[in-house]
Amino acid sequence: MIKANKNDKNKVIEILSQSFYDNQSVNYIIGHKHNTKEIKALMDYSFEQCYLFGDVFLSNDKNACALILYPQKKCFSFKAIWLDIKLIIKSIGILRTFKALNRESAIKKLQPKIDMAYLWFIGVIPTAQHTGIGSKLLTEILHEANSKKLPTYLETSTLQNLPWYERFGFIVYNRLELSYSLFFLKREAGI
Repeated sequence: MIKANKNDKNKVIEILSQSFYDNQSVNYIIGHKHNTKEIKALMDYSFEQCYLFGDVFLSNDKNACALILYPQKKCFSFKAIWLDIKLIIKSIGILRTFKALNRESAIKKLQPKIDMAYLWFIGVIPTAQHTGIGSKLLTEILHEANSKKLPTYLETSTLQNLPWYERFGFIVYNRLELSYSLFFLKREAGI
């Protein structure tokens, strides 16, 4: 696993944009199905947030990546505000902002208020999926979280991914019903 730097940003955005092209949760936020430009703007925002307040990792072959946020490290910054404004303009749109904020508020109510490693996105370039690199990357991410003595949390709207996460020790601890089901998963540190 490689810790990504700013030069890796376009690669990370490309991997995640392709990986999440059909994702219900992503398409709910941007308001359109399959809008590559808006998905890339969302992934750009997510990369920058994790670069500021978390970690961005690439697999050794650079065909998979993960964005980890440490919510306990988030703090006020003008850069973070600027990123929020850019997200509204380039991805969500002003009219959808209220819907996106309501969704985020509902998610925050169901997440515990503890120090954690929040796995915001993990993706594998479609041509390299089902080769084991996503599993290897997730194993390395969980090792990193364990070394920091942090539990790992995530959400997924992809029902078929639940068994994969469960193989790594995650359990479903909650569910949010929107126009789709969003599953909340956690894995305690040290498992």
